Amino acid sequence: MVDEKLYRGMIGSLLYLTASRPDIVFSVCMCVRFQSNPKKSHLVAVKRIFRYLVGTHSLGLWYPKGTTPNLIGFSDADFARCKVDRKSTSGTCQFFGNALVS
Repeated sequence: MVDEKLYRGMIGSLLYLTASRPDIVFSVCMCVRFQSNPKKSHLVAVKRIFRYLVGTHSLGLWYPKGTTPNLIGFSDADFARCKVDRKSTSGTCQFFGNALVS
C-alpha cells in the first residue's frame, strides 16, 4: 500500500519542476492520473523521475545565435481512448525558433 499523501506531495513537487524541465512533462502527467489510488509501481515510476532529474541537472535549452524568434505550437487530443481509465488524453508542443521548449 502506498501513502497517498506522500505520493501527492511528490507529484506536486514534480509538477512545479515541469515549468523549467519540459522533458519530464509527459512522464509526470502519466503519474498524475493515479493520485487517487497509487500502487507501488506508480511510486517506483515517480522515484525514477526524481533519479532522472538528479542525473540530468545540467541539461538546459540552447538557442544558437541568429535563431529566428518564432513561437509555433501544435496540439492534439482524443476522447476517452485510454484503455486503463477511459480518460481523455491531450498533448501540446511548442517550438521557439528551432528548439522544442514544451
